[in-house]
Amino acid sequence: MKRAGVADLPLHYGAVPPWLAERMAKLGLAITEQILANKGKDDFLSRMSSPFWFQSLGAVMGMDWHSSGITTSVMGALKKAINPNAATFGLYVCGGKGKSSRETPTELRRFALNNGLDSDKLVRSSKLSAKVDNTAIQDGFQLYQHNFIVSTEGNWTVVQQGMSDESSTARRYHWHSANIQSFTDAPHTFIYGQNQGKILNLTDKKAQPIKTSMLEMMAEPPKKMLAEISKLVMPKHHDVQAKDVDLKRLGSILWLAQNNNISNFDELLLLEGLGPRTLQSLALASEVIYGTPSRFKDPARFSFANGGKDGHPFPVPVDVYDETIKTLNDAIKKSKIGNTDKAQAIQSLSQIAARVEQDFIPNGNFDELIAKERADSWKYGGRTVFGKAKKPSNQLSLF
Repeated sequence: MKRAGVADLPLHYGAVPPWLAERMAKLGLAITEQILANKGKDDFLSRMSSPFWFQSLGAVMGMDWHSSGITTSVMGALKKAINPNAATFGLYVCGGKGKSSRETPTELRRFALNNGLDSDKLVRSSKLSAKVDNTAIQDGFQLYQHNFIVSTEGNWTVVQQGMSDESSTARRYHWHSANIQSFTDAPHTFIYGQNQGKILNLTDKKAQPIKTSMLEMMAEPPKKMLAEISKLVMPKHHDVQAKDVDLKRLGSILWLAQNNNISNFDELLLLEGLGPRTLQSLALASEVIYGTPSRFKDPARFSFANGGKDGHPFPVPVDVYDETIKTLNDAIKKSKIGNTDKAQAIQSLSQIAARVEQDFIPNGNFDELIAKERADSWKYGGRTVFGKAKKPSNQLSLF
């Protein structure tokens, strides 16, 4: 078993507005279908176990790029999208936040019964993963959310989150059932982030003497804490800053989308007719679907697909969001009848951007880019939790 990673996130409160929640479920469904069709269930579970990929997915879906709310909203959207299609997808999402997390055993047993799986083993895995993060690792975070995604083969991923009142942050833990060995003996492959001091980690190999002493009921406490951990720690600032983004990668996508070069690439001809703003969103969605793990080290970059509900880096462009969903769904429908051309064109978007990136030199106009996106937001149905974007009274034409 591998513990795939941890993310620390500033606490954000408030509900996702209905207009965004509905679209998140639709985009989550389209992205899931694309991954399943091209890579399969195990690849989807593997991606879900990566803190960086998960954060990038949330950003593409229009959530605030670094907030704790990504966990609740993304998992809620995926549960809404995946579970009605469980028989087709071979996947099921159990649990959730608060009271919903306590329904995990019941939901797992139901899924196991319907698919010939060992329900006791799955429930045990769910409980142990929670126990480890809540008790065996004493880092000041108490779990309040637990999600267990399981396949018809019995493979699974856990995405769960704890809260620290002291630091006003939430911490997300990811687990993956691949190569399961032990829940209590070095289950981690890595944990991302900065050292925040010593913790008690009873799953570390160095803790074996301590565990032996505990089992023998010895009262002598351990003399020193265990090894430091590194984590994906999101910054306190809410706005997206240049230091949060790989500018070469972002710039290559913007160049591809904004400079009307689609006709220069034969593999993208089927995407002609899409506006440059939709191509920008679609290219980042394409990377979430097809990108390799090394591409997700700067989750903030993916907020340039569909903005954020609080307006960072810019309001959610609802019209672009809807056109992106429509394009993905159209590709999925055509693939189901054997016509994969459009799906391949969408995949090519991220591949071409990666090629362009090698020679791309950022121009340093990051702040101007965000300012332009905000100024143009009204053109694309821009919207935040505070209302709809309005045309700036002094806006000048750039063309």
